[in-house]
Amino acid sequence: MAEILTPDLCVIGAGAGGLAIVAAARAYGASVVLVERGRPGGSSLNNAAVPSRALAAAAAHAHAIRSGAAFGIAADEPRVNSRRLHDHIQQVIAGLAPEHAAPRLEALGAEFVAAEGRFTDPRTLRAGPFDIRARRFVIATGSRSAIPAIPGLDSVPYFTTETIFDNTRKLTHLVIIGAGPVGLELAQSYRRLGAQVTVVEAGRPLPHSDPDLAEVALRRLREEGVDIRADTRVSQIQARSQGIGVIVTAAGREQMLDASHILVAGERVPELDGLGLEQAGVRRAAGDARQLRVGPSLRTSNRRIYAVGDAAFPGQSAQLAEYQAGLVVRHALLALPRRHRPELIPAVTYTDPEIAEVGLSEAAARARGGDDFVVTRWSFAQNERARAMRQSYGVAKLVTDRKGRVLGAGIVGPGAGELIALFALAIANGLEARHLAAFVAPYPGLADIARRLGLEAQGRQPGPFALRLAALVRLLP
Repeated sequence: MAEILTPDLCVIGAGAGGLAIVAAARAYGASVVLVERGRPGGSSLNNAAVPSRALAAAAAHAHAIRSGAAFGIAADEPRVNSRRLHDHIQQVIAGLAPEHAAPRLEALGAEFVAAEGRFTDPRTLRAGPFDIRARRFVIATGSRSAIPAIPGLDSVPYFTTETIFDNTRKLTHLVIIGAGPVGLELAQSYRRLGAQVTVVEAGRPLPHSDPDLAEVALRRLREEGVDIRADTRVSQIQARSQGIGVIVTAAGREQMLDASHILVAGERVPELDGLGLEQAGVRRAAGDARQLRVGPSLRTSNRRIYAVGDAAFPGQSAQLAEYQAGLVVRHALLALPRRHRPELIPAVTYTDPEIAEVGLSEAAARARGGDDFVVTRWSFAQNERARAMRQSYGVAKLVTDRKGRVLGAGIVGPGAGELIALFALAIANGLEARHLAAFVAPYPGLADIARRLGLEAQGRQPGPFALRLAALVRLLP
């Protein structure tokens, strides 16, 4: 006989969204059960954002050694120890793991169940020896790499974005299938660490980024030696005694690539299999059966069950999942509805230069029709800090309405992922270009780009009232 648990909230998945829900719910005094079949921390900690940034940090050191001549420092070719590189990544993960581990969750007052959860009816989840009958449930199970149906792929070993960080061997020629943010971030890192890298993309690289911003980053990657092949598909993979044959097709012509390793870094799909969604009365999205159908409050077709993160919006980000966690807790526990506003969440591609966007893009503003918006640009070449770092490639774009209210921003350049926070704050609080123009940035600093954009957007020339006031003051003794 299963033991019955009756918490206020049951969270399925201990990734970024699930952990944020646990912390928020416990702050309100709610009883919480967290169900996780794998390692707490989810993909962000174990095989996505954190290890990717650790790898990129190592790659940046290698790149600095190789690129010192411009600064008057003798350049050299770095020597990379693949085993120690792997250990560095695992040490970073291990250092953060206690923040996500079961003892900390239990210290918060949550009950942790290390098991796979499956709904047996619309209000019961079975997990290990427990039947959990919570007042509300949240599906926060994340996503996994979708494996493309390429002839021959199953006959060779290959990496996914979940397994690449377990590698301890040198990668001679890495062929990456998929030119989205993760694929290109890893491509640049492994290229800087000495591998030959070819990225194959059936469509346009970075398809969800502003084309103007994406082009700057793609040009830099190509200059560093990453072979990026757009509008090209992998048509077949051949197993060999030495290496792997990858046949690619572009414009009707085939070419053979000799690869040492393959990385699948394309589409991601929600981890929903085995949850018993049919028994729970949870419907899939009409346009894509791989996704859940959720309403503005992130509630599914079962009023007791919510969904956050990749379970509802695949291919998104940890910061979006954490934002959604706050909305769900307020709605599920406090009955305080809040509108889901994904436009407030910055999206960052951590290539070098970084690409960061928030709010309305230039293309989205044009698609809405009319001309009730203004796009203002500022080049990193006009910034003293960027010049001093010899990283003056890049541009920042600000989208405002005719009254000056900030609608969106996009940046490609050094520190874009940090700079975008200023614009996210402006959008969330309904600020205008004049507010950006009024703040004082450290000198010399990259943040001054936001101030400059504010000045440009509101116009450098003083208005009629200011001109009349100045004329009046000149008449005074």
